[in-house]
Amino acid sequence: MRIGVLGTGNMADALATHWVRAGHEVVIGGRDAHKAQRLATRIGGGAKAASLRAAADSAEVVLAALPFGAGAEVVRGLHTALEGKALLDCSNPVGPGFRLLTEGGPSAAQQLAAAAPGAHVVKAFNLCHEDVWRMRPPVFDGRPLAVPVCGDDETALAHVRELVRDVGCEAVSGGGLECAGLLEATAALFIALWVAEGADAQAIAPPLAYAAGPCHLEAKGDL
Repeated sequence: MRIGVLGTGNMADALATHWVRAGHEVVIGGRDAHKAQRLATRIGGGAKAASLRAAADSAEVVLAALPFGAGAEVVRGLHTALEGKALLDCSNPVGPGFRLLTEGGPSAAQQLAAAAPGAHVVKAFNLCHEDVWRMRPPVFDGRPLAVPVCGDDETALAHVRELVRDVGCEAVSGGGLECAGLLEATAALFIALWVAEGADAQAIAPPLAYAAGPCHLEAKGDL
């Protein structure tokens, strides 16, 4: 698969490294040509550096590894190059006090979709720190990390599910793009629990067998 990466930061580094190892063609696009070249060299495996537009032009899937706010601005200028392509958003619009910067309006993913109306935006990879995505693979207690994926276009979703598997994770459906705001709110909650409370966010949910309550277990004959 041909993948264009918009951005030269930690998320671009972590995810693109996996995808190059999986055999994909990766082009790193940046406003700063030196930063793009430095990242492409560090990733290795044939990764190339280019301008933001060239990275988008060359790709089937484009990763917007950009801070909230900058993402919509960048893709608005590239909307013709993104026409008909999967546009993967991993951003989190989380500000001071762990509040959502979208403030009840469109999610960060929906804002990207509005800025590039011909692209097929998919939300994924936003619930973990970049160091988790650097793991080979992200497996905890013998279970691969599950990655919720939100989007409306089936072809774009299929591409992103493949890229999730190439990171060593399992894709799970998070619904359509209208549900992307729920993923972003979940990230805000998790970050607050981890950083402010020192709590294990994974501990707030019961195992799947108990998620629907005792009646569900009785119906299955487990109680």
